[in-house]
Amino acid sequence: MSATHRAELEARLLRYVQIDTTSDATAATTPSTAAQLELQRLLAAELVALGAANVHLDAHGFLYASLPATVEHAAPRLALLAHVDTVAGVGDGPVKPRVHRHYDGAPILFPDDALLVLMPETCPALRTKLGHDIITASGGTLLGADGKAGVAILMTLAHHLLTHPEALHGEVRLCFTPDEETGAGIRHIDLARLAADVAYTLDGGEVGEIAYETFSGDSATVTIVGSAEHPGRGKGRLVNALTLAGRILAMLPPATQQPETAAARTGYIHLDRIEGAAGVCTLHFSLRDFEEERLAEYGRTLAAICAAVQRRQPRAHITCTITPEVRNMRHRLQQDMRPVEYAIDAIRAVGVAPLSPPVCGLTDGAHLTALGVPAPNLFTGMQNIHSPLEWISVQDMALAVAVLIELVQRWATAAALASPRQPC
Repeated sequence: MSATHRAELEARLLRYVQIDTTSDATAATTPSTAAQLELQRLLAAELVALGAANVHLDAHGFLYASLPATVEHAAPRLALLAHVDTVAGVGDGPVKPRVHRHYDGAPILFPDDALLVLMPETCPALRTKLGHDIITASGGTLLGADGKAGVAILMTLAHHLLTHPEALHGEVRLCFTPDEETGAGIRHIDLARLAADVAYTLDGGEVGEIAYETFSGDSATVTIVGSAEHPGRGKGRLVNALTLAGRILAMLPPATQQPETAAARTGYIHLDRIEGAAGVCTLHFSLRDFEEERLAEYGRTLAAICAAVQRRQPRAHITCTITPEVRNMRHRLQQDMRPVEYAIDAIRAVGVAPLSPPVCGLTDGAHLTALGVPAPNLFTGMQNIHSPLEWISVQDMALAVAVLIELVQRWATAAALASPRQPC
């Protein structure tokens, strides 16, 4: 990629990260925060200025646009997605991005937190970025490269394709999604408007990554209704819901099945948050595993623990509700591996070794795949995500753009997908 493209990527990322798009898992609306719409409106205006077609921002905060085909023959319609929201709970205040030119291997300091240091000794990936332009925040917040690096990459790609008609490709659909970090946004995607045969999410990390295996996930909600009574007259009367919550937590499986110490391919039962008081409280859990049977076992284990505590305290009322979320995208992609194979070809074409690590989490692509649109996850170059030590290399972002240019051309030469996939 030329210096012009690197400059565009840098400018876009710096501009986008300064708009606070933190999502809110407790909100009942999509998007969960109004600030996400601010960025979406900016992107919509930029897409119109670039000459994109069918630019549309819907009521749920999804932004769609089209890059018209430059080939006359029928080609699969390709969708590329990135999310605009950032995760909550890491710092507070405006993001102040900093560019470290021609990184020389020295420790990177953060002016807003003297205790933070980013250096190759603790982050080995930095050793491979000598001479790169590294972007970080200032220490008081995360950077927001997750997922605004993907946004900047797609916008730069759009500019490139719209100004280079000699790059042969079918219709490319762009979609910028809200509330990926809460897991709730993608449920509101308009598949008819997306109108894609195949898709890719731009939400991966290390250069060369093409991820097509994700956790299967369920959520679990445990509600405990105790018996309220004044503590001074509580003997024999008071049933403290919080005390029973503590018993449930104490009975959870060993640490090997909790994310703090679980191995890379080991699933877990994770307590996300507790709400309530002595009278009534609610525990929210995430259940995760790559294999569906083990995932189901976590649900049975949690339900059995709740039943055991209920038996020991019959005056309480304890319910455990397991709600399916998404399943490992690998199971569907294995039916037709072309989305993965073509991405591997594109990655190799720019001189990078492809990597396919399992994603120890859920992606918008996993949800899309379950809905019938195969959607592996591609790298952006972001590192140390969900942390004030988050950083990204501009040169790595440029490689992601180069891969996408190769990828859209690869799909343009492919035959239409053999048969439409059916939703779950």
